[in-house]
Amino acid sequence: MNVELYMNMLGQKAREASRLVARADTGIKNKALLGMAAALDANRAELIDANRKDLENARQNGLDAAMLDRLEMGNKTIDGMIEGLRQVVALPDPVGSITDMNYRPSGIQVGKMRVPLGVIGIIYESRPNVTVEAASLCLKSGNATILRGGSEAIHSNQAVAACIRTGLTAAGLPAEAVQVVETTDREAVGKLITMPEYVDVIVPRGGKGLIERISRDAKVPVIKHLDGICHVFIDLQADRAKAVNIALNAKTHRYGTCNTMETLLVHEGVAEEVLGDLVDRFKAAGVELRGCAQTRTLVPAIKEATEADWSTEYLAPVLSIKVVADIDAAIKHINHYGSHHTDAIVTENYTLSRRFLREVDSSSVIVNASTRFADGFEYGLGAEIGISTDKIHARGPVGLEGLTSQKYVVLGDGHTRK
Repeated sequence: MNVELYMNMLGQKAREASRLVARADTGIKNKALLGMAAALDANRAELIDANRKDLENARQNGLDAAMLDRLEMGNKTIDGMIEGLRQVVALPDPVGSITDMNYRPSGIQVGKMRVPLGVIGIIYESRPNVTVEAASLCLKSGNATILRGGSEAIHSNQAVAACIRTGLTAAGLPAEAVQVVETTDREAVGKLITMPEYVDVIVPRGGKGLIERISRDAKVPVIKHLDGICHVFIDLQADRAKAVNIALNAKTHRYGTCNTMETLLVHEGVAEEVLGDLVDRFKAAGVELRGCAQTRTLVPAIKEATEADWSTEYLAPVLSIKVVADIDAAIKHINHYGSHHTDAIVTENYTLSRRFLREVDSSSVIVNASTRFADGFEYGLGAEIGISTDKIHARGPVGLEGLTSQKYVVLGDGHTRK
């Protein structure tokens, strides 16, 4: 296979399909999504058989247990994909909505209309269910998409792709509106991210190495985040019970997610009291603690934190703790070491909470709640394609609206400029 010619062909077909999808009404798009759900349900045996091939190959290639778990697609996973499609059907369609329509002194009306981005390239690893998630969100937001999954899931992704095509054609939409790359050649990724004539935006979902490579080499815009170095700052005027519960949940609810707390900041005025309770509870949960010099004065048994710890996303039961003098020191630490993902303050002081919201430069800033809420579903967006820490276009959890843009619309009645 000539990868360059193949990817150009996919790009051309996607561009053509994107124009048809962009003008499809909500009912047609929902019909396609429900058709995909029906096809997944009707082809469970084929899906599980294809996945079995991937699992066998993965075991032979020595993939670890965590990767095998992400790769496996049984009936429970298929049920989840079907439910996810139904949830996207229930979401409001952002395409075509007009906002901010106002009369100008000239008499014209000016507003903004939400429109699809066009063609979205999505690069991801392992999980076959991402194929359905990505396809459904791109379609509902009026976009065509080219999906490049991991080589370890090639059979699973192709089986899922067949169900997606069934749903599209049943609704009268072009099958090329969702294309899953059929080659495992790594050159396909390099080509996909350097086709601005066919691809409007790239969304990478995977490890830091993958995202760094795509961000470095892409010739089209990338919606991404590299790290989730999230903080919770417990202020002098924090409610102690709230502070303890929020810190525990932010760290121990799930360890391997990008919105998990990696550094706990505690005001020196409450450090002894708060840490006296928290340290024992973290240890009981199996969390390894690393602290600054002042923290270790209060809790001598924990490890010393190094400079590298403050900028490390552990994705594991490990937590760094730093005692700070005040909110100024906390904000300075977060803006210096954080990844602009999600940061929270626990305080009963309204003025300080407002300062934290204004001055912390992150895509989600939270008052008196766990960082684990930084999620499209929890924000009411429904499913999400990922989280962006960029400042242009989409920032934070990226749902349907984040996969669209806006254009100005002007309404006149014979108006001419004077």
